[in-house]
Amino acid sequence: MPSLNISFTDDELEAVRAAAAAEGKSLKQYVHDLPLREQQRLQFVRYAVSWGEQHRGEFDEAFANEVPPTRHDRRAEAA
Repeated sequence: MPSLNISFTDDELEAVRAAAAAEGKSLKQYVHDLPLREQQRLQFVRYAVSWGEQHRGEFDEAFANEVPPTRHDRRAEAA
């Protein structure tokens, strides 16, 4: 199985060890899981943004008094 050597400063390694301990994981398991969790997080964010865009009209209609100004309007206010 492929492996990877990663260099850390003493302070960085201590922080990673503390994070691993806080999750009840070994250092090896914690570092292994990080990119997998990031991949899942990005997938979730992409889906959430897509879902929000698909349903924006429904929310704008249901909360008509709470619709924020468009980005164009915000720039005009700042000028």
